[in-house]
Amino acid sequence: MQLNEKEIKRIFNKYKKSFEEMEHYDKTREILWGRERIYLTLDKKLLKKLKELKQKTGQPISRIIEKALKNVDVYHN
Repeated sequence: MQLNEKEIKRIFNKYKKSFEEMEHYDKTREILWGRERIYLTLDKKLLKKLKELKQKTGQPISRIIEKALKNVDVYHN
């Protein structure tokens, strides 16, 4: 089966993030998917709020922080 240019662009746009992650791996041999443990120092008031959110939502604190950071453009200078 031969794909035309339009179909190739559609597939690339649909899976753009996956292609970018594979390209990064090809260049660096670093995997960008999965999870990695880190240690943070947080303000006690913020930690109290995070624990309250954990109780309210049933989500781990790490997931709450991760979701919040995904809304921040960390690559913007």
